[in-house]
Amino acid sequence: MILSVSRRTDIPAFYSDWFINRIKAGFVYVRNPMNYHQVSEVALTPDVIDCIVFWTKNPAPVLDKLELISDYSYCFLVTINAYNKKIERRVPDTDVVINAFQKLSAKIGKLKTVWRYDPIFYTEDIDLPYHIKNFYRIASQLKGYTGRCIISFADVYRKTKRNMRSLMPLTEDMMLDMGERLSEIANFYDIEIMACSERIDLSPVGVKRAKCIDDSLISAITGYKICVEKDKNQRDECRCAASIDIGAYNTCGHGCLYCYANYSDSSVKNNMLKHDPYSPFLTGNIEPDDKITARKMQSHISGQTSF
Repeated sequence: MILSVSRRTDIPAFYSDWFINRIKAGFVYVRNPMNYHQVSEVALTPDVIDCIVFWTKNPAPVLDKLELISDYSYCFLVTINAYNKKIERRVPDTDVVINAFQKLSAKIGKLKTVWRYDPIFYTEDIDLPYHIKNFYRIASQLKGYTGRCIISFADVYRKTKRNMRSLMPLTEDMMLDMGERLSEIANFYDIEIMACSERIDLSPVGVKRAKCIDDSLISAITGYKICVEKDKNQRDECRCAASIDIGAYNTCGHGCLYCYANYSDSSVKNNMLKHDPYSPFLTGNIEPDDKITARKMQSHISGQTSF
């Protein structure tokens, strides 16, 4: 099974001690986002976890903990957008994150260290020239530290539209133009650029279709072929491989205005206050009405060595 850590929150940035404690315990409790008291017990032992996919905007807190997960295969999806503090309100400064990215890559290799430039959007102040300059600045510092960049254009959820009223609609021509310009920059710095969850085909301008949770990448990392279906819980355009996510909504402290996983600042604050690094839950603990069921877990390794 592929473990997603996590689409719903930034566990490496805010909850790395908790995650290591759960690895040591060998299991984690995850609440169903649609049914609060329905709880899954997810095994975290190496025999069932084929690969851990970490999602983060700040890998610095886990740099000194990597030896503690040496029994596992893993990779990092590190989002570096470099938007201003009005948008990415509590994300560390870009230079700090790039430095952490470089250190991470030096430790685990560039194959396991993927850059995400996501989401891409336009406002009155953020336009094509802005993105070209921004992307160039980041790519120039990640040359040699990653071989892959995954981009995606913003999906305007109701909450996102409320938080960012200045968002401008993106036409297909605008997306193609953006894809072409970013592709030129990425190629210059020996970074393969790919797009995830897009209806539009950007391959004519040099941007391949991608999966953030990519079974082919995981096969390359593990050395074994991973046989796994598309994640049915993601939207149709998302081609990501199936995984189990152990995060929780309304727990990320970065405060990005475009985020779909946080509904309100007050909920985030309350949930972060309820966090206990020794709890089996990311936030809070066992409650009387909880119904805990062991999640069926199995490895998807076929046994065939990947070349």
